[in-house]
Amino acid sequence: MNRYDLSRPEDRVLPRILQWQGVHSADRDFLIRDDRRITFAEADGATDALATGLAGLGVERGDRVALYLTGRPEMVLSALALGKLGAVWVPISTDYKGDWLVDALQRSRCRAIVTESALAANLASIRDRLGDERLVLVADGADGPDLEGAIAYGSLLVEGAPRADCSALHYGDTCAILWTSGTTGRSKAVEQSHNTWLRAVNNVIPQHESTEGDVVYNVLPLFNTGGWVTSVFRALAEGLPCVLDEPFSVTHFWDRIRKFGATQTFTLGAMHMFLWNAAPRPDDADNPLRVAQMVPFPAELVEPFERRFGLRLLGAGYGQSECPLICSLEERGAPPGAIGRPAPDTDIRCFDGDDREVPDGEVGEIRIRPLEPHLLFNGYFGDEEATKAAFRGPSSEWYCTGDLGRRDETGMFYFVDRKKDAVRFAGRNISTMQVEGVLRRHPDVADVAAYGIPSAELASEDELKVDIVPEAGKTPAYEDLASYVNDNAPHYFVPRYMEIVEALPYTPTGKVEKYKLRDRGVPDGVWDRRAAGYRVRR
Repeated sequence: MNRYDLSRPEDRVLPRILQWQGVHSADRDFLIRDDRRITFAEADGATDALATGLAGLGVERGDRVALYLTGRPEMVLSALALGKLGAVWVPISTDYKGDWLVDALQRSRCRAIVTESALAANLASIRDRLGDERLVLVADGADGPDLEGAIAYGSLLVEGAPRADCSALHYGDTCAILWTSGTTGRSKAVEQSHNTWLRAVNNVIPQHESTEGDVVYNVLPLFNTGGWVTSVFRALAEGLPCVLDEPFSVTHFWDRIRKFGATQTFTLGAMHMFLWNAAPRPDDADNPLRVAQMVPFPAELVEPFERRFGLRLLGAGYGQSECPLICSLEERGAPPGAIGRPAPDTDIRCFDGDDREVPDGEVGEIRIRPLEPHLLFNGYFGDEEATKAAFRGPSSEWYCTGDLGRRDETGMFYFVDRKKDAVRFAGRNISTMQVEGVLRRHPDVADVAAYGIPSAELASEDELKVDIVPEAGKTPAYEDLASYVNDNAPHYFVPRYMEIVEALPYTPTGKVEKYKLRDRGVPDGVWDRRAAGYRVRR
């Protein structure tokens, strides 16, 4: 394996790393998907060809291109090809459709949209609501769905394309825009630089202690930060093969690990708890997985999980799209809730609502002050007001995470709660305000409150519950409400529990007292999506 030197920030430019690996790891596999294998040299050549083709469509430095794709090789190749042009790739959640998809694409203001056959119908249904973006289609077979006006992805691979000139690229350039989950309101578009990604990768690499023969296995979606930092870009920097195998399947996880000979992986949310709760098998430990980072993970299950599956669990950490991995937890046996210690290039402290630093042991908002340039995001695209509001201090030097935490006397940080109301489910932060906004558009709904009920699988996760006040004289069916959400929002917005109520508890200032709703829990007779057998369409 050939590890690229990331010690100097100015060398942290993604396309240059691919070019370097294309020479030093030319014949080594980089991207793997089922029976497809793409070497580093092939990936370097393919991205040169694609960059030339995209330039022919009019894509220039600074332009944005939406990638509405599943986690497939074309997703990675498109991102790196756009990087070679100095353009910006904008991954769009494949869960988005209808109004949600329109909003993300309109606000991204893209020159082009790259999609695939399986998602073409979602784009076709909203095409008349978009602008003049060029459409590029990755077709899966001759019988795949058509997308009127789309250009074939393969036609953009210009044969004999020249080697891309990446000399003008700067490590602080915005190379990607990732949409947040909208946990505190409307989703924001996070501008990430090459250094934002690769600084985090540089901090992740030492924990894995990678050796010759290691294979990275990714099951995370590539419209979020985690899969890129922990798998794709780390594999790029270390010269390792990366298996692109999302979505996660508890039934087939270990069989897939064995098929690809995977030795490293990363899981989020309740994924690993589903693995733990599955019925034990005699061959549980008969797998090639050597190390796994599973976040968050209950401390009391670390050693039993390692024994059962024959692997070593790595420490956790803390970060956001705006600041990937700014805390790392490497010591074993840390107290519950510990998220680690700050990286040496960041200053992290906790502040109260009056911008005063709180003493060790007290809870406050986690804030971050970078000690080097381009460590944090470059701002929220198209939203100067939100960018300004995210920073505090005399010189706006402190980024406000919106998360509550505390620091102990040893310098260890602990996550306490989200400052704003949100539900965390399956590794996603779901804005209850956005869930409520969808249901309020239903003609039979007068008012609604969405909130989290602690998950039985993982204490740090929630199940989504909504209490609905119907319009006078209306009695909406729960299945109809679930289908309405499923049709107009990401699939994970469909609540686990729903309850028709006469009224919601309000404060004198008109805010719903959600703590009262949470205290009620799930009374007998409440509609349960799973118990009702309702199947969510993804």
